[in-house]
Amino acid sequence: MPEFCTIGVYGFDEAGFFAALQEAGVDGFCDTRRRRGVRGSAYAFANAGRLQARLAELNIAYVHRLDLAPSVELRTAEARQDRAAHITKRGRIELSAEFCAGYRAECLGDFDSAEFAASFGPDVRRVVLFCVEREPGACHRSLVAERLEVDLAITVCHLLPPTIGDGAG
Repeated sequence: MPEFCTIGVYGFDEAGFFAALQEAGVDGFCDTRRRRGVRGSAYAFANAGRLQARLAELNIAYVHRLDLAPSVELRTAEARQDRAAHITKRGRIELSAEFCAGYRAECLGDFDSAEFAASFGPDVRRVVLFCVEREPGACHRSLVAERLEVDLAITVCHLLPPTIGDGAG
């Protein structure tokens, strides 16, 4: 069974993002986004075509799991919560209880963690769950990670960009 970690794109530059994957020994990449594009030229490397091409160069297997992407309705509900709390999507540090409950019912209700882990095959050692948010707790990937931890009795690590002012990146 592979090990699991998570990563978001916000806060990384292109070189730092791919370096983080390589340094973590990632050889399987699970894209959990509904729309596989990111706004802004700084994150163009995370748009599906460019991302998949670069991952192939690095010998990192790419899988898109649309079944793990939150529905438009859930995303809209979370956007309403963000507006009510006067925060931006990029400024969010945690998901609302409404989103978490909805995501668990909608996407994780029939989710089989063992089957998911096995789906990467015997040669993949470390899989990263990917979406865009910087903070794992602000993204649905943390809910998938939580489920994997419970069901498989594992620990999922989170790959984070350098913090501003730490001299890195």
